[in-house]
Amino acid sequence: MPIYLDYAATTPLRREALEAMLPYLTERFGNASSPHAFGRAAHAGLDEARERVALAIGAQAREIVFTSGGSEANNLAVKGAAWAGKARGHRIVTTAVEHHSVGHTMRYLEKFGFEIVELPVDRYGRVDPKDVEAAMTPRTILVSVMLANNEVGTIQPIAEIAACVRRHRGVLLHTDAVQAAAHLAIDVAALDVDLLSLAAHKFEGPKGVGALYVRHGTNILAQQQGGAQERYRRAGTEDVAGAMGMAVALDLVVAERPVVEPQVVALREGLAVRMRAVEGVQETGHPVERLANNLSLVVGGLDGASLVMALDLAGLACSIGSACVTGSTEVSHVLTAMGYPEDEAKGALRLTLGRMTTEDEIEEAGRLIAQAIETQREAAEMPAAVSRPSAPGPDAGRAASEATAG
Repeated sequence: MPIYLDYAATTPLRREALEAMLPYLTERFGNASSPHAFGRAAHAGLDEARERVALAIGAQAREIVFTSGGSEANNLAVKGAAWAGKARGHRIVTTAVEHHSVGHTMRYLEKFGFEIVELPVDRYGRVDPKDVEAAMTPRTILVSVMLANNEVGTIQPIAEIAACVRRHRGVLLHTDAVQAAAHLAIDVAALDVDLLSLAAHKFEGPKGVGALYVRHGTNILAQQQGGAQERYRRAGTEDVAGAMGMAVALDLVVAERPVVEPQVVALREGLAVRMRAVEGVQETGHPVERLANNLSLVVGGLDGASLVMALDLAGLACSIGSACVTGSTEVSHVLTAMGYPEDEAKGALRLTLGRMTTEDEIEEAGRLIAQAIETQREAAEMPAAVSRPSAPGPDAGRAASEATAG
């Protein structure tokens, strides 16, 4: 059976979430905005889903805005806060390691006169809260720092950053918790954030649905116009089935976390031990403040994309980094921001575990990865005339990216 170690890219939809969705795809199919019985039944389901998501993160139901996923939630948070605060200022503070749905949104806002301050990170991928404090000015309107990195798993000190932000009246704090929600307890009050993004498919919910927490009283400008749905914050007919699937999956991941997380940590450490025994392999990300399921590596002297393709052919699914940059020939912006030279960052390999990962899979994965590394290094050392027939073609990097998600 193929081994799946790409849970950071997406997770399988769990049976309980699917079963909760089915009634809203069949007999309760009504439009939640319709006034008749079919609409009321759908609206009741939407209300229940909203309450359950809110409870799971310590929020109020009215503070939850359902979206089409994490990227939309991030766009709504960053653009919505930026445009709502434009009369007060134009400065936005973020980091060099954000997901592209935040980073590219920042680049977009620059075209409209917003000043984007991208803070550096240390060799583990963490930003210093003191740097956040130093970047603040009277014209700052928003700070956006992810809770946990999707590539290397490093957890950011959001509560400490929040303490810095609160010293500056009127500045909003957003955190992208898309990768974190499956593994960290999310409490919006403890984090002291104004905006927080989630995506259901990262914790065994359905794809195509996410949520944005908007602290009550926080002003954001809607980015999608139309009807009055989501308290005028996000127009469009609500995906009731998706919202219910998200709510059930989030309930379950929160309830099971005390048991599942230690198991995942033990499995990840078992794989890490195997990887440490392979010459030229380095672990990346913070050694302690990291997501339980993430093992990110750089493999010296090899191309990560080619390695991922070889592993896929061997029956192991993993990635080099974010699925959102599939097809790109650029090296990880996260690793380069952490100080890795491009030739080293090119050897990135991300292995992410999940609830259903087994010890047998970890043992086999360790064997397959070590074997693939050895095979590719041997091929690289052969004389050109001998090695050329078996070497990857000119589109190998692109093909590997298309064959993997991350």
